[in-house]
Formats: sequence, structure tokens, C-alpha cells
Amino acid sequence: MPHSVNEALALQALAAVIADESLRTRFLTLTGYDVPTLRARAGEADVLQAVTDFLAAHEPDLIRIAQSLGVKPEVLAQAMA
Repeated sequence: MPHSVNEALALQALAAVIADESLRTRFLTLTGYDVPTLRARAGEADVLQAVTDFLAAHEPDLIRIAQSLGVKPEVLAQAMA
């Protein structure tokens, strides 16, 4: 269970990344995670950090995920910082 709004937003971002086929493929390739591992460990700090790093590394992805979550990109970026 998320301990903060930031963790909840990171979990939502992870779900949005996984729901998008092109982002999911790249995220899994770059992180080395697989879908069963993500399901089992979604709320763990290393997984949340991986999605944070993934989105921080490519602004267009950050913007895309922020839009899908209905938040401003700067709000998502700040929450994940």
C-alpha cells in the first residue's frame, strides 16, 4: 500500500507505462524486469525508482504519462523527484 501521494502517483505512472505497449517494451528492456515481477513487486522502492528514472530520462514519455494520468507534467516530475 502506498505510503504517500508520491508513491501513489509513481504506482499510477507504472501502471500507465505498462498499459502502453511501446513504453512497456522499452521499460522492460531497459530495467530487466518482467511483467510477473512487476506485479509482485510494484510498490517496492526499487521498482518505483525504476519508473521514476525511466520517465525522467525522456521528457516526451513523462509528458505522455502525465497526460494519461490527467496531471501536469511538472506535477508528475515533482512528485517523482
